[in-house]
Amino acid sequence: MSKRRPPESTACDDRATAYARAVVAGDLIAGPQVRHACARHLRDLEAGPARGLRWDLEAANHAIDYFEDVLRLNGGRFEGQPFKVLPWQAFIVGSLFGWKGEDGFRRFRVAYVETAKGSGKSPLAAGIGLYGLTSDGESRAEIYAAATKKDQAQILFRDAVAMVDQSPLLAPVIPKSGAPGKEYNLAYHRTGSFFRTVSADDGQSGPRPHIALLDEIHEHKTPLVVEMMRAGTKSREQALIFMITNSGTDRLTVCWDYHDYAVKIASGALEDDSFFGFVCGLDDGDDPFADEACWVKANPSLPYGIPGMKYLREQVTQARGMPSKEATVRRLNFCQWVAADNPAISRDAWLATQDDDFDLERLLGRRCVAGLDLSSTQDLTALVLLFEPAEDDPVWRMMAWFWLPKEGLQKKGERDRVPYLAWEKAGHLETTPGAAINKRYVLHRLVEITELYDLQGVGYDRWRIEDLTSLIDDDGLSLPPLTPVGQGFKDMSPAVDEFERRLINAEMRHQGHPVLTWCAANAVYNEDPAGNRKIDKKRSTGRVDGIVAAVMASSLTLGELADNDDITDFLRAPIIA
Repeated sequence: MSKRRPPESTACDDRATAYARAVVAGDLIAGPQVRHACARHLRDLEAGPARGLRWDLEAANHAIDYFEDVLRLNGGRFEGQPFKVLPWQAFIVGSLFGWKGEDGFRRFRVAYVETAKGSGKSPLAAGIGLYGLTSDGESRAEIYAAATKKDQAQILFRDAVAMVDQSPLLAPVIPKSGAPGKEYNLAYHRTGSFFRTVSADDGQSGPRPHIALLDEIHEHKTPLVVEMMRAGTKSREQALIFMITNSGTDRLTVCWDYHDYAVKIASGALEDDSFFGFVCGLDDGDDPFADEACWVKANPSLPYGIPGMKYLREQVTQARGMPSKEATVRRLNFCQWVAADNPAISRDAWLATQDDDFDLERLLGRRCVAGLDLSSTQDLTALVLLFEPAEDDPVWRMMAWFWLPKEGLQKKGERDRVPYLAWEKAGHLETTPGAAINKRYVLHRLVEITELYDLQGVGYDRWRIEDLTSLIDDDGLSLPPLTPVGQGFKDMSPAVDEFERRLINAEMRHQGHPVLTWCAANAVYNEDPAGNRKIDKKRSTGRVDGIVAAVMASSLTLGELADNDDITDFLRAPIIA
């Protein structure tokens, strides 16, 4: 579509390389992964030809010029304005279309771009789709806006439709199918090409994308759509999968897989000449709530007023006043992968209450209660003991034990992306024989633990109490009283409140047990309309059984606290009413 300009040769006209040099030199502020990506570009200019790579400056500039000569933006103050390609966008567009392989086709086949919300990723993606539709030299090109759901795919597609409507060059040559506001296809008859949406709802076969645009990858629960698109590219010689996203919460997702891969490629830890990554983020030690200078690392359009300092300051102010919003602001506005959108446990509070040097022998014979979260088959089983304060140690103490089936432990660790084998070797995780959790094994270990400590009672999920009581009867074992603890809002909320209060006020200490710490990072609250809270296993980002067990133990300590402010009196009072 755009008229090809004469080849460019001067460094100042190579906008992609100029950006890379400015970032590496420190003239432009960028986060660590973007610095690594820029350094990779400069390395490849020197060493790439030995691997068959070639930097085609004319092709890079042709794509960048297309954005500025052909495309128009839409929405708000940008309505109808030419697409002014910002330096970071020039680096991405130039890299994707300027780098070629030894076969002369496009080098990069997969691209992953992660920036803060409002940086301009969606119009960038829509523009790449329109370039692929009209100006990439591909006959019968199939361009897709792809997502897990049709309505999600429509968001990016609507940007492309609006950009066509705004462009004097595109509007006459790209007919639309569908009623205004409900368009479903853009056609470019000159090459027999089209641009439309596709989702997992449409099935898993058929698309043969020349360019596939995948928005909000952090919302993809499975890799289905990504793999569907990648499988369809096998018949295309220079197909491109272009993924854009905010940072996410769940590291057991396809989004984290590509985030992690992009980080490793950029740093040189892995080598893949077909993969391009641009991952915005902060440096270790940066605190966006304390220092505005680091904001640009996650918001590369910020120097150009996008999304604007006023907006970001409003977000930070609200997060300071509403702690429940903090994780969302850190994730969406500052590219910090948080454990959960509404984390149950503050990372700072957890680390502040860690006590690695405490002499555990001082707990022998000390009164305590337990919470036992017993899995049904293959999941994690957790036991947490909560020791009451003593006169010479006036804090609550937590100790934890965990069990998993021995069979398939390595595979389970790969699935959950945690080092179960290493934890087992270090003694942080015990395994039971077989492929399912052996409840009898756990029960006998509980009896052994009971003999060491003054255990007053065990809190237990009432829906599984029959499993345990039948084993106790069969084996003739003796345990302290078993107390069923309901898992609903009514029963769990008071215990959650008390557990949180003790943690925040530093009235409780833990050992830094790695499995328990992992559970704490994963835990997410669910809240009912009345404000009652409980740990939500379904919404949490990984195993949370250790924290559920700790909350159940806390529930057994309620009822005595209000009337016993003096710790000596409290020690004489029974823990369980």
